[in-house]
Amino acid sequence: MMAAQALALLRDVSRLEAPLEELRALQSVLQAVPLSELREHAAELRLSPLFSLLIENHREQTTLCVSILERLLQALEPVHVARNFRVDLQRGLTHPNDSVKILTLSQVGRIVENSDAVTEVLNNPELLKQVIYCIGGENLSVAKAAIKSLSRISLTQAGLEALFESNLLDDLKTVMKTNDIVRYRVYELIVEISSVSPESLNYCSTSGLVTQLLRELTGEDVLVRATCIEMVTSMAYTHHGRQYLAQEGVIDQISNIIIGADSDPFSSFYLPGFVKFFGNLAIMDSPQQICERFPVFVEKVFEMTESQDPTMIGVAVDTIGILGSNIEGKQVLQKTGTRFERLLKRIGYQAKNASTELKIRCLDAVSSLLYLPPEQQTDDLLRMTETWFSSLYRDPLELFRGISNQPFPELHCGALKVFTVGNPFFSPGSSGTLFNT
Repeated sequence: MMAAQALALLRDVSRLEAPLEELRALQSVLQAVPLSELREHAAELRLSPLFSLLIENHREQTTLCVSILERLLQALEPVHVARNFRVDLQRGLTHPNDSVKILTLSQVGRIVENSDAVTEVLNNPELLKQVIYCIGGENLSVAKAAIKSLSRISLTQAGLEALFESNLLDDLKTVMKTNDIVRYRVYELIVEISSVSPESLNYCSTSGLVTQLLRELTGEDVLVRATCIEMVTSMAYTHHGRQYLAQEGVIDQISNIIIGADSDPFSSFYLPGFVKFFGNLAIMDSPQQICERFPVFVEKVFEMTESQDPTMIGVAVDTIGILGSNIEGKQVLQKTGTRFERLLKRIGYQAKNASTELKIRCLDAVSSLLYLPPEQQTDDLLRMTETWFSSLYRDPLELFRGISNQPFPELHCGALKVFTVGNPFFSPGSSGTLFNT
């Protein structure tokens, strides 16, 4: 019944020049019609009049049409949308109203996620070109939706060829010139694509865009470095990405920049990101190998815990937590001896006296350092983590008990987590003595 009413209103809209009342009524009716019922009447849905009304310079009319189309398009198969609304989609991507662009990009997203429909987009370079230019828009939601669709397209060989072996690559490079923000958006897309497979990375590398990103990373602009290192860290999440960065000498270059940071008054802008990069690298590969090959990384982390800058301390604490999250990393830290004990005291001090945000990070790091999987709870490792716990504060149990009583849920949970992971050496009959303190 409701579907029939909606179809009748849709026919009225197509006959009238200014169907504002009918659009309001249609929007209201559609909210009550189940999607399954709309799908049953998919063949009767005539949407072209709604798309044509988007062209009018009328804000309310456009808003109503976008809302109605969002609902009705969901009832249509992506293949049907791609084949029957090709021109409307292209117009939607150049519409001055961002809500129309977002509507259109959501449909492009549906199409590219459908194996039967994606070919329709790949065979429509003009549509792809408009998607690329959406990356350069002011509206972040529009840009993100465009990046998501292009990233999805690149999951296939045909998609990679369409993006990187045609004029679309020139369009991508042209969009990059819009401004710094848009350039970083394109880098974000390239990094996302390159992470999929070695073949994807090869396409991105051949395009010259990865090389351009790496050149900016090691350039003189400290603010650009800080932005680029986040993207390069994302590249390092995959094995083939790490291999590529190593082969290109990028990891050595980052290490050298850290070495030179002491004489750079602006190093605080990029140093946290560079240290995070090595922290992630260590945990994804081998903490021992990374720390032995790049000793400046470990040195800098210890140095940063003594800083007066809360940002530096926070990054150092996070990195220690990452390094100490597996057995090999714990052993690397243990080898630094009394220096690590002093660092633990510093973490204990910050856990008691720092801002709430930094306290939480300290608690996370401590729980990561103390945690031992049940199958790895040997006497030696339990003694080691017990010693670490004792090094945190003169009365560590009292410290964490005090934190757990503070009226902040995050601190309460953080302290509880420390007690939970430390349970093996708090328990009666364990090799530890803390239970009796």
